[in-house]
Amino acid sequence: MQNRSKSCAAVFAAGAMALLILDAKTALAGAREGLAICIQTAIPSLFPFFFLSTLLTGALVGAKMPLLRPLGRLCGVPEGAESLLAVGFLGGYPTGAANVAQAEAAGQLDRASARRMLGFCSNAGPAFLFGMTAGSFSGPHIPWILWAVHITSALLTAWSLPGKEAARAALPPSRPPDARQALNRAITAMAGVCGWVILFRVLLAVLRRWFLWMLPKPLQIAVAGALELVGGVCSLGELPGEGMRFVLCAGMLAFGGVCVGMQTLSVTGELGLGMYLPGKGLQTLFSLLLAEALLPALYPQEAGLPAPVCLAVLAGAVLLPAFFGKREKRSGNSAALGV
Repeated sequence: MQNRSKSCAAVFAAGAMALLILDAKTALAGAREGLAICIQTAIPSLFPFFFLSTLLTGALVGAKMPLLRPLGRLCGVPEGAESLLAVGFLGGYPTGAANVAQAEAAGQLDRASARRMLGFCSNAGPAFLFGMTAGSFSGPHIPWILWAVHITSALLTAWSLPGKEAARAALPPSRPPDARQALNRAITAMAGVCGWVILFRVLLAVLRRWFLWMLPKPLQIAVAGALELVGGVCSLGELPGEGMRFVLCAGMLAFGGVCVGMQTLSVTGELGLGMYLPGKGLQTLFSLLLAEALLPALYPQEAGLPAPVCLAVLAGAVLLPAFFGKREKRSGNSAALGV
């Protein structure tokens, strides 16, 4: 199996390199576009927030938060792990997942709880949300509403995911990073974001040249956001109607994109992704439904999603937790039997 994976990776890399050589002009244009997004939008919007959020989340990990205990019970978070919930909502992708994995690796959080918490403890932080989405909307209140939709959908996901019974966590208070450490972490995070933005922008440029041009513009932007969140959000301005931007943005923020998923996998180590993928899928469905429900009040002149699409999204929100809950249970039973 490992040799087959290596072979597939080698074939994919060779094919991608051949495509870049044959269509180098498109690849270079995509890379330049990615650099422009980083320099003109991503770095000015995100870097100050990354620095401040690092200071904030560093102070929160391990802190006793009795006021969050009712919310922790609602989400099925082990008692004593409420700080991970706060970091997951404020720290941004993939800070929440990294802290959950670190707590599990240190023996402070049981494995079943950690795998479940990966489904809702990694979210778009206020740094990204307010720094990147404000330019796509005329009203200054829209990013606040998007954040409320995002957090509400995460809480609904936590409430819906199976396996709430968990052992008590034991998270010791952590030493907050100083300004120098926060700066270094912010630089590292910003470099990672820019690297992925450029890489996926090249991929999108090639896809647009050969495939995506056949799709309607909203679907093109949805595909871009599903691959890489920053590029997808930056492309929202290409849509004339703010209502469609609002719905698409809510879905993009909830899903995070393939790029964020790869970053998450890189920080979780042996814990793996756990319930991350079903959690992100479920959160995306909830976000789309909430955004659609708010659309008549925010943009009464604009049409929302077609009724069949809304019904399909609602059905997915109902069925997805049960489906992945059974899969996770079978996976746990197999591990217990040594399979």
